[in-house]
Amino acid sequence: MLKYFRAVSILEGLSFLAILSVTLGLVSRDYVFQLGMLHGVLFMLYLFLSLVVSNAQRWSLKIWLPLFIASLVPFAFIPVELFLNRISGQQKAAVA
Repeated sequence: MLKYFRAVSILEGLSFLAILSVTLGLVSRDYVFQLGMLHGVLFMLYLFLSLVVSNAQRWSLKIWLPLFIASLVPFAFIPVELFLNRISGQQKAAVA
């Protein structure tokens, strides 16, 4: 499940940047509805998966809350990915 959460985290972060690029004029305003809908779905999926993964990993609120806040901040998906990569690497090392 952690693998899916990592993928959704990256996609949600990139969709957030795409939404912000409309504001800067880098993307045509014709795509606002499609980008907004995509981002909304990915955001809800991110929240759902963050709760599922935090429950499965037995993470405390001190870990989950920064993950939630990171979904609201542009470019914060990068440190989240680094954190999740480290967690994933620790799990692989523990299994081996």
